[in-house]
Amino acid sequence: MPRLAENYTVIAPDLLGHGRSAKPQGDYSLGAYASGIRDLLVALEVPRATVVGHSLGGGIALQFSYQFPERVGRLVLVDSGGIGPEVNPLLRAAALPGAEFVLPVMFSPTLHDGALKLRGLLAKIGLQPNADIEGVSEGFASLTEADARRAFLNTVRSVIDIKGQRVSAEDRLYLAGDIPSLIVWGEGDRIIPLEHAYRAKEMLPGSRLEVFSDAGHFPFNDHPDRFVDLMRNFIETTKPAVMNEEHIRTMLQERGNLTVSGEPGI
Repeated sequence: MPRLAENYTVIAPDLLGHGRSAKPQGDYSLGAYASGIRDLLVALEVPRATVVGHSLGGGIALQFSYQFPERVGRLVLVDSGGIGPEVNPLLRAAALPGAEFVLPVMFSPTLHDGALKLRGLLAKIGLQPNADIEGVSEGFASLTEADARRAFLNTVRSVIDIKGQRVSAEDRLYLAGDIPSLIVWGEGDRIIPLEHAYRAKEMLPGSRLEVFSDAGHFPFNDHPDRFVDLMRNFIETTKPAVMNEEHIRTMLQERGNLTVSGEPGI
């Protein structure tokens, strides 16, 4: 982010229920997150942005481009959720009833401190954790707190069940077809499979696909220089989309072979 911020305005919020943001009882659906991002952009007086989403954030980016297409100049999906049902079994397990009783044991402060010490020991003997281990560890670091665990489970259960991801953008991703799009994936992703990258490419025929070999679910951590250069090149070689209601109406009617009649508003 600091390197991208040398040339661009970078906005990287902690989503509700994550990081240092509040973790209230409430709506943790993709739609609610997308609305929260819209509210943030309105508050910051940013009319349109290059929207970048990783993992869950990719699903939110897809939902955002569906709900507020006029605010999306470009779309970047990085190992994104929301493309197909397949997902790591551990995340499916978190959606099971009773997971709220298991997480306090898995992420007790004692176990969490022990995991940090183990990572330090591995580093001392020359066994460096890879980017996936680091990324997942960072993501789970706050789950020692009860409100963070509750928000995590509410988020997981809003998009995943025992069969996998149950929220898909497949039926509406065509609406983003005129938005310059970049798809980035780690070839060795064990959380969301590489197959989803090719599926997204099929649904967005005009998009650009970049697969990072020797990378997992966090390709920007495995290869930060390549990722920054790719982002800069994508932004500099594409013109941001300008979506309006008339354009979206045309796409909806053509896709669904719809006819609209009657008085305005009916």
